[in-house]
Amino acid sequence: MNHRDRSSAPPAPRGDARAGTSPVPGGRPAEPEDRFGGAAVRFAVALGRASLAVPRPFTLALLTGSADPPPRPRSRWLRMPVPRWLAPVVPVKTYSLLQVAELLLAVELFGVTLSTAMDWNEQAAATPGDPLPLWGGVVVLTALAAGLPVALRNRWPLAAWRVAAVLTPVAVCAQLTIGRDEGYAPYPIAVGAAYLLALYSVGVRCERRITLGAGILTVLLCLAVDADSMPVMAGVAGIVLLFGYNVRARRSATAKLIEEERRTRQAEGAQAVLEERARIARELHDVVAHHMSVIAIQAEAVPMRAAGDSSQLEAGLAEIRVLSLEAITELRQVLGVLRDPDGRTDTAPQPGLDRLEELVANARNAGLTVVVGPRQPIGRLPQAVGLSAYRIVQESLSNAMRHAPGSSVTVEITRDDGTLRLRVANGPGLSLAAAPGAGQGLVGMRERAALLGGTLDAGPARGGGYQVSAALPVEPPIASLIEEREGAT
Repeated sequence: MNHRDRSSAPPAPRGDARAGTSPVPGGRPAEPEDRFGGAAVRFAVALGRASLAVPRPFTLALLTGSADPPPRPRSRWLRMPVPRWLAPVVPVKTYSLLQVAELLLAVELFGVTLSTAMDWNEQAAATPGDPLPLWGGVVVLTALAAGLPVALRNRWPLAAWRVAAVLTPVAVCAQLTIGRDEGYAPYPIAVGAAYLLALYSVGVRCERRITLGAGILTVLLCLAVDADSMPVMAGVAGIVLLFGYNVRARRSATAKLIEEERRTRQAEGAQAVLEERARIARELHDVVAHHMSVIAIQAEAVPMRAAGDSSQLEAGLAEIRVLSLEAITELRQVLGVLRDPDGRTDTAPQPGLDRLEELVANARNAGLTVVVGPRQPIGRLPQAVGLSAYRIVQESLSNAMRHAPGSSVTVEITRDDGTLRLRVANGPGLSLAAAPGAGQGLVGMRERAALLGGTLDAGPARGGGYQVSAALPVEPPIASLIEEREGAT
């Protein structure tokens, strides 16, 4: 049959939608048995998956599961360095006081349980007839059931619970065999406490499936040991597990919140850096534009002024070259010519160190006692360096006004070896400080110094107060290199 014959063939019957049947090859509607057979297959598949998922928690709890690493103590006083005379034999460099306390508790529980079990055995040996004294290995295993889980639970909580689940029946058998005549409970107190501590560690440090498997196996263990006390012991174990799981959930939520806050601070810091760089670039844009304007004017005026005199022409060209090198150097220091979203740029003249007295006067009017160090000739500064130095001093004085009102401030500005050095130090304030700011002032000062190839250090000063020190290179590196080459030739 060709394509035309197939297209002209009558459509196959669709079946009765109300009956729930579907068409099958040959036009015959699907039988109810086919529909029921597909449902049976799907049910069998789901049942098989469930049968594989049911033993998974028990497999994780008993064999393949693992716990989270132990959390670091929040207080640094809880961690101590390992003594040097123990360093060759101890695999770690620091130890936790909590771990030492748990080891001491484990040793104490082991000793008490061992002593109690040995007393039971001696009484059983001294009493003729039944009960018979136990083998010494069973006595040691009973003591280990009380001490070993406590010693392991901080480092390996799941292994501690597994050891407790294996050794607790041994301790219960010893209790029922040689201690039943003295009216002891089915569970030794020390062994039960060690088991609950290990179970709590599982709830705190293991995932939900492992916790569920450990809880169900604990209930089955209580049922196998003593059916009468099983409801009480299962309830106590459930409360311990729920409490541990709640602590784990709270720790997880706190860790996520801390991580989110850290990411938020990083994003805010990156945004502050970008905004500060954009502002610095807009300021330095005027500096570069100034240089280019001077170069253009000099290029037009030098030929007219020289009027054929070669010496004046060479001097004018040398001056143009120096200005060009300065402009290139400052242009490299700028990350890009950035404007605000509206395309505007500041047109006011940029300040420099020549306006230092204005800053000092404003700070004194605000209540600070400002002392300017011995004035030294600093010579001519590139406009970018003068602007950055002005902003660093301005921000340092502003921080002193905000965080140390009424304090004494020392401002020192020196120049040596082609480097402009700034130092602004303030003492402790005489009155309560204002609310802390956003912390972007130091970011801006560091970015200004970095764009010029300099450094800036800020931190607490000796005897209280705060200090800001900056070193800004003054001489353009390219111009200096050319001058050295010309001097060599």
